Amino acid sequence: MTITMIALAGCYPQGPDFIEDLDTVLTHFRDDYNFNAKATYARPDQIVKVTGNLDEGDTPEYVPGPVAGPILAQIDKNMAALGYTKVGVDQDPDLLLPVASWEATTIYYYYDYWGWWWGGYYPYWGWGYPAYASSYTTGTLFMGLVDPDIESANGNIQFQWTGAASGILTSSFNVGRVNDAIDRAFAQSPYLKTN
Repeated sequence: MTITMIALAGCYPQGPDFIEDLDTVLTHFRDDYNFNAKATYARPDQIVKVTGNLDEGDTPEYVPGPVAGPILAQIDKNMAALGYTKVGVDQDPDLLLPVASWEATTIYYYYDYWGWWWGGYYPYWGWGYPAYASSYTTGTLFMGLVDPDIESANGNIQFQWTGAASGILTSSFNVGRVNDAIDRAFAQSPYLKTN
């Protein structure tokens, strides 16, 4: 019985040990689309934060310039390596490359199986099962490639390629981690290479 109690006392779900443990890179593409025939792209000069409701008149928020600058530069570097030339949106680009971000906060709870607990003064103290809560916030970077000449049947934007890097945009911004995630998204997508 004592061994069981000791074993149970050490078992409770834990969050990540390091923030890097949350980094995930996902990509998706339309396999019926010919990226090889494209040569130019345009993108905004800012990274929009997905917050609020723009349909309701909320003002868009943007990732601060010192953070957004290195991210956009790394995206441009990868696009150039694939053979694309960046042009202005008014120069009739073959592809548009919107970039966005959003944050998510994860809260998790865990319980100790035994311990000393008090809820105030006598007689409200004694043995109990204390609960603990913790949380962490991560950000996701979204990149997409849109052909401005293609519109879906319902009039919505149709992405030919999407890349998402989750976990990289945190309060302790690390440009190395972000660059690695962006590089991984493009490395996973060799089909983007142009002629």
